[in-house]
Amino acid sequence: MGEQQETLIARLSEWIQESSKIVFFGGAGVSTESGIPDFRSQDGLYHTKYRYPPEMIISHSFFVRNPEEFYRFYKDRMLYPDAEPNDAHKALAAWEAEGRLRSVITQNIDGLHQKAGSRRVLELHGSVLRNYCTRCKKAFPLEYVMQAEGIPCCDACGAIVKPDVVLYEESLDDRILREAVRDISEADMLIVGGTSLVVYPAAGLIDYYRGKRLVLINKDETARDSAADLCIHGKIGEVFRQVREQESRRP
Repeated sequence: MGEQQETLIARLSEWIQESSKIVFFGGAGVSTESGIPDFRSQDGLYHTKYRYPPEMIISHSFFVRNPEEFYRFYKDRMLYPDAEPNDAHKALAAWEAEGRLRSVITQNIDGLHQKAGSRRVLELHGSVLRNYCTRCKKAFPLEYVMQAEGIPCCDACGAIVKPDVVLYEESLDDRILREAVRDISEADMLIVGGTSLVVYPAAGLIDYYRGKRLVLINKDETARDSAADLCIHGKIGEVFRQVREQESRRP
């Protein structure tokens, strides 16, 4: 780790210790270190080859029109039931338990924040762990969807089961959005990590932050880097691991 990076890590560690209402806003880069590919990197889902473009397959209209093809792609490329939380997920859960972090706002649908122990998680795009019947609304676990041959159908009424994830052409949950806006506007520190900040309306949420400790952590540069009070380029799991190591050395 270079001297400049070490200085940035030290400052981040210091700010975290001084804060009690941290909000974390994260994207796909938080889970890539757990083996879940993101959508926009060179090896992400947008660069794989299917009969239809991925962004078309995971749209509401495509799900309605061609559920069999939807589920072929969905089961093959979007479900990672064996993935485990990485250092980023674990650090956030620890800071919440210590009373420093108020909430996690995530664009991810994998449930790894909860698996790591985080309690207040606002899932902007839903979760693959929840599924429901499109007719009678009966709930089903992930295992039910994975074990179904082809299209999973409700064992009560026979209708198609849909993942509780926000597809293209669908709106975000108003309640989740309101809670996210409130938490960000009341935060004394906002950490944005593992997101390129190009997916709206989610990316626009950081505009509600009014504090002076906006931290951006991402492997690549983002259009918001110049607006950050602290900007670190690197893998977020590695950055948080280094912060936790610094915390453990404090008397």
